[in-house]
Amino acid sequence: MEFSSKLLENAVNEMSQLPGIGKRTALRLVLHLLRQPKEHTGYLADALKVFRNDIKLCKNCHNISDVDLCEICANEKRNSEIICVVEDIRDVMAIENTAQFKGHYHVLGGKISPIEGIGPHNLMIDSLVEKVKNGHVKELIFALSSTMEGDTTNFYIYKQLQDLDIRLSTIARGISVGDELEYTDEVTLGRSIINRVPFENSLRG
Repeated sequence: MEFSSKLLENAVNEMSQLPGIGKRTALRLVLHLLRQPKEHTGYLADALKVFRNDIKLCKNCHNISDVDLCEICANEKRNSEIICVVEDIRDVMAIENTAQFKGHYHVLGGKISPIEGIGPHNLMIDSLVEKVKNGHVKELIFALSSTMEGDTTNFYIYKQLQDLDIRLSTIARGISVGDELEYTDEVTLGRSIINRVPFENSLRG
């Protein structure tokens, strides 16, 4: 792709680093920004800069938050004895949209994937185990995607906790194997949360 401007080329190259954005889409987006009033582009740039500099991770669940303790963890009406284990904030948003879960979350920040060089030490697993060992948690719901990486992560955590006095369950397999939670419709996901099953049952499959 030939560019008449080095500034345009640089902007397109940076935009194309975003997931799912190729060079042609990046060019279309950059040209769209160019047609907008300068202040609109400034608003976008400022929003991204403030987001990147000021965003926090909740000290309790590791969800993305504006403050040290996210709104979910700070909500006294939520049941802190039930924790739903998810990969990232997209899964929290997907489950929250079902309005079927009233507990807390624990965001791992990914899944175990040896191919990608991601091991247990790269995820927020130690803090989850410590949270359970403190004795306040009564149930842990595994809500990772039903992929090989998700199942591996579930099993690893299960092995760390199987001797503790806690109920370990997993969302019902109304979600097709290989599907990501964020792409599952709200009704199916909501039913999968409500109809969760003991994690040991999933090991027999």
